[in-house]
Amino acid sequence: MTTSAHPSPGPTRAGGPVIDRLVEANQRYAADFRDPGMDARPVLQVAVVACMDARLDLHSALGLDLGDCHTIRNAGGVVTDDVIRSLTISQRALGTRSVILIHHTGCGLESLTEDFRHELEDEVGQRPPWAVEAFRDVDQDVRQSMQRVRTSPFLRHTDDVRGFVFDVKSGLLREIDPAR
Repeated sequence: MTTSAHPSPGPTRAGGPVIDRLVEANQRYAADFRDPGMDARPVLQVAVVACMDARLDLHSALGLDLGDCHTIRNAGGVVTDDVIRSLTISQRALGTRSVILIHHTGCGLESLTEDFRHELEDEVGQRPPWAVEAFRDVDQDVRQSMQRVRTSPFLRHTDDVRGFVFDVKSGLLREIDPAR
């Protein structure tokens, strides 16, 4: 089943028809592209941390335009050391002051456990150096992520940190109370 509005073309190169399609789309995009004259500092001074799930169209869901925000995505949208690294650069070098965290309903991390790391170790002979960050309660994981941002010594701006759960069926955000 195709999930994209654009059907997949037949193979044009061993192992790369999807990437070929993306490169071709970039050629069409670049033909009409005009430098918007922006710098790397987001206009709204906000960083969005969200899950990498393909169902989340963050710019549309949040009414954002090109240049409005920094977007940091990973599996689950959890705040890891690398997310803190990106947020630190975003704040200290590029002027962001607010952080919005977005998890979502039906996340794949809800069906995984840390056993995933052990299975990988058995398969490839090396344990991954990272945690899976699986969770059972999406609301609690948003709270944990908010707490990680608020307590990081590297971040200058931790007073405007809010967390939400995006409902993949309705498209609505539900704010999470950090105190619960």
